[in-house]
Amino acid sequence: MAGHTENAIVIDAPMDLVWKLTNDVPSWPELFSEYASAEVLAQEGETIRFRLTMHPDEEGRVWSWVSERTPDAATRTVSAHRVETGPFEYMRIHWDYTEVPGGVRMRWVQDFAMKPTAPVDDAGMTARINRNSAVQLERIKSLVEAAR
Repeated sequence: MAGHTENAIVIDAPMDLVWKLTNDVPSWPELFSEYASAEVLAQEGETIRFRLTMHPDEEGRVWSWVSERTPDAATRTVSAHRVETGPFEYMRIHWDYTEVPGGVRMRWVQDFAMKPTAPVDDAGMTARINRNSAVQLERIKSLVEAAR
């Protein structure tokens, strides 16, 4: 069994602003409360390769990994995956942005599988991602709406 999550929020702001702020990877440490740093490693066309580093966890461990993401402004979608998978067999993330009454619906779909040696299984990571996504989406909504 693999993990799958789908989380979304409606942000009361224009599409161009939501798109710009949420796709500015270097600013993610301000946008997401979980990231201590976001370092761009390479860019080829629209595809960006970057390292995310989290704040230390409860036990003082710092988690870091490299991901790639390719935004498509024409379709208002983003495809991303972890290059350094860490505890995941794989992790793929799809973002889509849709204009709806009241603003822009930003949705994250994550498909993944945990390695047998990971500290949590697929179900545990699904629950963790769903809990954290709700927190991060509310934070992003608040910050983007404040910037509007």
